[in-house]
Amino acid sequence: MNTSSNDAAFVEFERVQKSYDGEALVVKDLNLSLPKGEFLTMLGPSGSGKTTCLMMLAGFETATHGDIRLDGKSINNIPPHKRGIGMVFQNYALFPHMTVAENLSFPLEVRKIGKSEREEKVKRALDMVQMGDFAGRRPAQLSGGQQQRIALSRALVFEPELVLMDEPLGALDKQLRETLQFEITNLAHDLGITTVYVTHDQTEALTMSDRVAVFDDGRIQQLAPPDQLYEAPENSFVAQFIGENNTLEGVVKEINNDRALVQLDGGGLIDAKPVNVSKVGERTRVSIRPERVEYNKDRLSADAHTLNAEVLEFIYMGDIFRTRLRVAGRDDFVIKTRNAPDQVRLKPGQQIEIGWLAEDCRALDA
Repeated sequence: MNTSSNDAAFVEFERVQKSYDGEALVVKDLNLSLPKGEFLTMLGPSGSGKTTCLMMLAGFETATHGDIRLDGKSINNIPPHKRGIGMVFQNYALFPHMTVAENLSFPLEVRKIGKSEREEKVKRALDMVQMGDFAGRRPAQLSGGQQQRIALSRALVFEPELVLMDEPLGALDKQLRETLQFEITNLAHDLGITTVYVTHDQTEALTMSDRVAVFDDGRIQQLAPPDQLYEAPENSFVAQFIGENNTLEGVVKEINNDRALVQLDGGGLIDAKPVNVSKVGERTRVSIRPERVEYNKDRLSADAHTLNAEVLEFIYMGDIFRTRLRVAGRDDFVIKTRNAPDQVRLKPGQQIEIGWLAEDCRALDA
């Protein structure tokens, strides 16, 4: 998949490959370009190649083949400390014997910046992450969230144009993680910093990024803004990996323009948008998001396709109801409906009719 199109690319991977043993490729022929100021997230399961890409960009790993460029210049042979890149890791990597201020001052000393300018930059970087009062403390005297804020400000203190983050919020609890997600995104955009962020947490990727590169098996499966990834997955892997998704398997019976008629394995015919199918007789997995399915008769549009379903579970979750159904022989079909006054509450064992619009249903690779 060629995801390199930007002429004014600030970060570029061109035909990059990486192998550790000379045989198996962990990263396969990667083409990717980022404009200046973009917040790009590399998302994927363990072993998909995302962290290896980040480490090659940082200079801690060397590409087996291809070229990595920063602002038009090849950085393949430039050591990590000369690339001028800020880094934030999950384990904070702060020096325990130094105070917070000394930790932040260190990358400035390495760059031979004078004392008064150093103090000014350290103060500004700590204020950015609301940690100005903690300059004299040591890392051990801080909570996990505070340490991660310090690690972030240390990555920003020398005003790099590019910051790389590897699972930086992985060790924090949910509420703190969500707070820091917004802080990091706002900070990156306010400062105009280009950010490459690695995570396996899809919610994090969707809420923080300008674009997300979904990795699997050493390749980018899809590169798109978050809403596009969720609403219009290009293949079965992306559909299953991003958000909750219903899958029904079947065979393509007809294809006309942008409609495919699919005969489901468990019985029933449905219309879908042909995304990854091209001919009659081809097997397909049909993908439909839980919130796009409707069972209130008066809310179903006239051209919605309907299927019979049996209610297996009806769960009250506060803002939504989550219903698990048996549909076309499968017991894992889920509907999410808003908790509204007119929403019908279902009971296990109840037989209902469900429906959706053909354009919300995508016929993908089998």
